[in-house]
Amino acid sequence: MIRQLVEEDRKVTLDFVSQKPAENLFIIGDIEAYGFTNPIQKLWGDFVVDGELRGILLNYDGNFIVYAPEEYDAKGFAEIINHDEKYEFISGIEQIVVKLEPYLTSKPSNPRVLYYAKCEHAKGLQEVPPEIEVKKATPDDAERIIDQMYGIPEFATSTFSVERKRESLSNKSARTYFIEEDGRIISSASSTAENSQSAMIVGVGTLSGYEKKGLASYCMSILCTELLNEGKMLCLFYDNPAAGSIYKRIGFVDIGKWCMWSFK
Repeated sequence: MIRQLVEEDRKVTLDFVSQKPAENLFIIGDIEAYGFTNPIQKLWGDFVVDGELRGILLNYDGNFIVYAPEEYDAKGFAEIINHDEKYEFISGIEQIVVKLEPYLTSKPSNPRVLYYAKCEHAKGLQEVPPEIEVKKATPDDAERIIDQMYGIPEFATSTFSVERKRESLSNKSARTYFIEEDGRIISSASSTAENSQSAMIVGVGTLSGYEKKGLASYCMSILCTELLNEGKMLCLFYDNPAAGSIYKRIGFVDIGKWCMWSFK
C-alpha cells in the first residue's frame, strides 16, 4: 500500500532511511530541511500488509528520488511520477531506479550513471605542510569559489550559482576549504547536501598551472577530517575510474552506481 507520508511518520521514515545514510543522503537532508508539510516537497511510503515500510519516494520540486532496499511497488511509484506534470528528474541507486522504467510513460532524454562511493574511516589523507595555508570559506567567498570552479576544465561546462553557494555556506548545508594565491582561489574542496548523518564531497579541483602540487588533496584532507570527526559518513560520485582509485586510497569504497535521469 502506498500513501503520502505526514509529520507523524517522521520517526519511522528516518529510522528506515538511516539504516543506509550514504544511499539516502539526499532524502535525509530534505526531510531535516523541509519536513513533511513544506509545499516544495512530498514523500510517499510503500508499506507491506503488516504496516512495515519498504520503500520511499520523494519529490522535491519536480525531482524524484526513490529508495527501497528490496522489492517495492515500482508500478505504484511510477504512477505517482507519471501524474506529476512538472517532473524533470529521477535519481537513486541504479538497481532501484531501473525497476521504475517499464511503468514510466516518458523515457529519460539524458540517462546518466555514476559510480557512488562512501567513506566511514579515512586513511592516507595528506598531511598539510606548515607553509600551506588552507582556509575555511565564508559566505563572502562564494563568488570567488564559483569563479575557480569555472576555471577548471572538467567543471567548465557545469552550471553553478553564486547565490546558491552563498546560501548553502550560510545555512551550513555545505562547506568549502580552499587555498589562495594573491587573493585568487586556486584550489578547493567542498561538501554539499550535509545532514546530521552524512555529507557529499564535491568540487575537488585545482586551477590549470597549479596542478600536481597536492593542493586539492590538502583541502580534501582538512574537509574530510572535519566531517568524519563530526560523525558524518562521506559520499561522492565519480565517473572516471582513475579518479576512483585516488578516492579509494583515502578510504572510499564503492556502494553501487547512481542513476540520474533527466526528462527535460
